[in-house]
Amino acid sequence: MLNIVIFGAPGSGKGTQSEKIVEKYGINHISTGDVLRAEMKNGTELGKTAKGYIDQGQLIPDELMIDILASVFDSFKDSKGVIFDGFPRTIAQAEALKKMLAERGQEVSVMLDLDVPEEELMKRLIKRGQESGRADDNEETIKKRLVVYHSQTAPLIDWYKQEGKYQHIQGLGVLEEIFADVCKAIDAVK
Repeated sequence: MLNIVIFGAPGSGKGTQSEKIVEKYGINHISTGDVLRAEMKNGTELGKTAKGYIDQGQLIPDELMIDILASVFDSFKDSKGVIFDGFPRTIAQAEALKKMLAERGQEVSVMLDLDVPEEELMKRLIKRGQESGRADDNEETIKKRLVVYHSQTAPLIDWYKQEGKYQHIQGLGVLEEIFADVCKAIDAVK
């Protein structure tokens, strides 16, 4: 199976690139953000718990996320692979994901790091907030999310480098050129 971790700050284009990867490679997509938003929309207990963290710009507890991901991952029968979008966000989560996959005879094939300058991220997220009405896409919450990203999530880059799975992708520029770089990185591990 082709198991991809797509990585980058909020607004780096993970969702957009994931859609293109799914289309080209025929694999499944697990967006923790989409899963959590669906839970919140449906008013489930998990959704209410998650909303409390998200409204504060905080990350969801690891055990909660791994349980959700394992359940979604196991629901994909005869899958060619999965893109993990929005997870892992900490080294502890990366270790938990590695363990969860190993229990299923799987591993992460590649970690794609979409690198975008912070000024561009702010522009993209504020625009997305205006267009989609997403409550967490306002300047104050975006700044908090970027601080959390840099302090808790960025150390994953070195972790995945040590695992030999890391691929840097320049996330600024023409969409098709960025996707071509993504495909090169994926094709190198297939």
